[in-house]
Amino acid sequence: MFGTSGIRGAVGEEVTAELALSVGRALASEGYERVVVGRDVRESGTMLVDALSAGIRECGGDVFEIGIAPTPTIARGVDWLDADAGVVITASHNPKTDNGIKLWSPSGQAFDTERRAAITDRVENERYDLEPWDGIGDRKRREGLLERHAETIMNTVDDLSGLDVVIDVGNGAGSVTAEALVDLGCEVRTLNAQQDGRFPGRPSEPNEETLEDLQRLVGATDADLGIAHDGDGDRMVAVDERGRFVPKDLLLALFAREMAGDGDRIAAPVDTSLAVDDAVAAAGASVTRTAVGDVYVAERATEPDVVFGGEPSGAWIWPEETLCPDGPLAAAKLAAMTKRAGSLAELVDDLETYPIRRTSIDVTDKAAVMERVEATVRERDLEVDALDGVRIDHGDGWTLVRPSGTESVVRITAEARDPERAEELFEDAREIVLAATDGGEPRGTTETPSAE
Repeated sequence: MFGTSGIRGAVGEEVTAELALSVGRALASEGYERVVVGRDVRESGTMLVDALSAGIRECGGDVFEIGIAPTPTIARGVDWLDADAGVVITASHNPKTDNGIKLWSPSGQAFDTERRAAITDRVENERYDLEPWDGIGDRKRREGLLERHAETIMNTVDDLSGLDVVIDVGNGAGSVTAEALVDLGCEVRTLNAQQDGRFPGRPSEPNEETLEDLQRLVGATDADLGIAHDGDGDRMVAVDERGRFVPKDLLLALFAREMAGDGDRIAAPVDTSLAVDDAVAAAGASVTRTAVGDVYVAERATEPDVVFGGEPSGAWIWPEETLCPDGPLAAAKLAAMTKRAGSLAELVDDLETYPIRRTSIDVTDKAAVMERVEATVRERDLEVDALDGVRIDHGDGWTLVRPSGTESVVRITAEARDPERAEELFEDAREIVLAATDGGEPRGTTETPSAE
C-alpha cells in the first residue's frame, strides 16, 4: 500500500475517501490517540482530510487539524503538539490529478517499515476498534505552526542580511521559506506564490525544465540565488546567480561537504552520483547508500554517525534538526552557505562532475526481468548490491538497474569518472537488460554531467 514516499495515486482511483477513512481508523486502532492532520493545496485534500479525520475519531482518536501547511511543518508539529502521529494529505511533486497520504512519527521521521506494515495489515483485513457514541474522539483546530516553523529556522541559521533571493513557491504550500528568509534579513521576491492546487504557474515538480521562469529572472537580476519547492514544500532545488539550475546531485554534494567530518557518514540512495563520494572524502567522511526514497534515507539517518541525509530528488535531512525532509530549512541553509562563500556558482563549479548515462526499457514483467538481470550479473562474480534493484560497483564507476515504482519500465543508470568508461558500463548494462526482457524496447537515452 505504501510506496517509497507514502500512499500516492490518482484521486478517485487509487486514492479515495474510503481509503482515507480506512487509514484513519487503522491509525487510531493501532494506538495513535492524538493525531496531527494537515494538507497541501490540492482541492481533493479537503475531502480526504474529512474522511481520514472521521476514521480517527470513529476509533477514539483526537484530531489536531492544521489546515494547509508544508509537509515539514506538519511533521514537526507532531512533536510540538505532543501528539502520537501526524498525517499529511499530499501527492508532493505529483501532478494535480493525484493526492496521497503520508504518516509521521513524533521524531519527524516518516513511518518506518514496521509501522507501515501494521497500518497496511489493519486496512487490508479491516481490523478496526470502533468506539460507541460516547467514545468518539474530538477534532480541534491548531494555529501558529507556520510561524513556529519559521522561528525554528531563524534559530538555526545566522543573519542573512544583504542576500537577494528569488523563491518559486510553485503555487504550493511552501510559504514558510519566504517568511523565514525575510525575517533573517534577505531581500525576497516570489514567483507563483498564490496557493492553487491546479498548479497553473508550472508543474509541481521543480526541475531544470519546469523552472525556466526562475532561471531567467535570477539570471537577469542581481539576485544571489533562486529557490524552488514542490507542491508540499518538502523538496528544495536551486538556481545559482548566473541563472543556471544546480544539478541535484551537486546540491547534495554541497550540503554533504558542509556537514562532513572525519569518520562521519552521509546517507544517500543507490542512484547518487560519485560526485557526492568525492566531495566528502577529503573530510574523511563516506557515503552509506540506501534504497531510493526519503523514507529510507531518514531511517539510515537515525544511526549515530550519520550527520546528513539527502536524495537527488531534492529531499534534504539534517538529523540533529529533524528527520523529515525540510525544504524551507534547506533553503535557509543554502542561503547561509551562499553568503559565506560569496557565490553559489563558484561553490558548484568547485565540485567534480562525471558523465551519467540513462535509459528506460519498457517491459511487461519487471520482477522476472530483474530476477534474470541479477542472475546474469552474479554469474560474472561482480560486486553486487541488491538493496534496491541491482547496483554494481566497478571501482572506477557503477551501474544501476532498477525497476520503476510507478511504470512498467526498468531503468538503467551508469556513471564513471572517465567518459569512455561510463559509455562502456552503460552499454554493458543495457545489453544485460535487453537480453533479460521479453521484447522490451528502449525509450531513448539521456546523458548528463550529474544525476537529476
